[in-house]
Amino acid sequence: MRTTCFSTLLTSVVLVLTTVAAQAQTQAASYPVKPIKLLVGFAPGGAADYVARTVGDSLGRALGQTIVIENRAGAGSSIAADLASKAAPDGYTLLIASPSSISVNPALNAKLGYSPKDLLPITKITSSPLVIAASPASGIASVKDLIARAKKAPGSLNYATSGNGSAPHLGAALFSQVAGVDMVHIPFKGGAPAIQSVIAGDTQLTFGTPPSVLPMVQAGRLKGLAVSTKERTALFPDLPGMTEAGLPDYAIEFWYGFFVPAHTPQAIVKKIFDATQVAMQQPGVKAALAREGTEVSVSASPEAFSSFLNEDAKFWVKLVKDAGVKGE
Repeated sequence: MRTTCFSTLLTSVVLVLTTVAAQAQTQAASYPVKPIKLLVGFAPGGAADYVARTVGDSLGRALGQTIVIENRAGAGSSIAADLASKAAPDGYTLLIASPSSISVNPALNAKLGYSPKDLLPITKITSSPLVIAASPASGIASVKDLIARAKKAPGSLNYATSGNGSAPHLGAALFSQVAGVDMVHIPFKGGAPAIQSVIAGDTQLTFGTPPSVLPMVQAGRLKGLAVSTKERTALFPDLPGMTEAGLPDYAIEFWYGFFVPAHTPQAIVKKIFDATQVAMQQPGVKAALAREGTEVSVSASPEAFSSFLNEDAKFWVKLVKDAGVKGE
């Protein structure tokens, strides 16, 4: 009797699992059948928002559905990452993320509501340097001026970034470490409000993302000092690299990539990956990103992106530790 009951239970479990597997296959085969939400961890107007909106239209065409951008700013982009990690793993919630939410914030805050393993990597999509820029009213005209001012009066210069643990924050922290200077960090909830604070003169400088900073430099509302790569880049032909600017031991770049909740079916992951590859190769997308100082940089596969993240995290986590960066 007991054996019969066990056999019946086992049969039921097998039927349930078979049904669930069949439903998952059907879901993946028909995906997508409705609009897809793309979560952005920063306020509108910043780099993440610009990249998401530039890529979103092309990605939507490749997938045959509308991509709906949803800005969830705050906590150094952790709010958006947390929401993505808890969303249904059905491919209808994507996250655009940088090292901040994937590597840095988990290193800064052990009490986060998510961990990197809760997010499944799809592909890297872009790579960019940071732009160091100052308020014209500050009188700072070069990196050498900046270092001299900061050394003459430690703690007198304020720099604005898109938030604690953001790539600009860590870029500035590394700069301070390499240059041997002490500056005060003023975090905002996105690149756009950070840049506005520099333009208004409330802060003196920024280590900003190209889409946030470059238009203001070109309009003369900010003074561009340098890019954070060692050498000049074709993206910013008028700005020196760090070797030319006088700080050859300093260099940093950052990236954006797509993620979905863990346990999203591999068939759906592949559809999103393939569509992203198509979207990022469109001439209009490449041109729009290049105008804002961002290069297309896609992974060879989700697995390749995952391997990249494992190595990349070592750099960011070491920087957090060495520079003594604290979270919110």
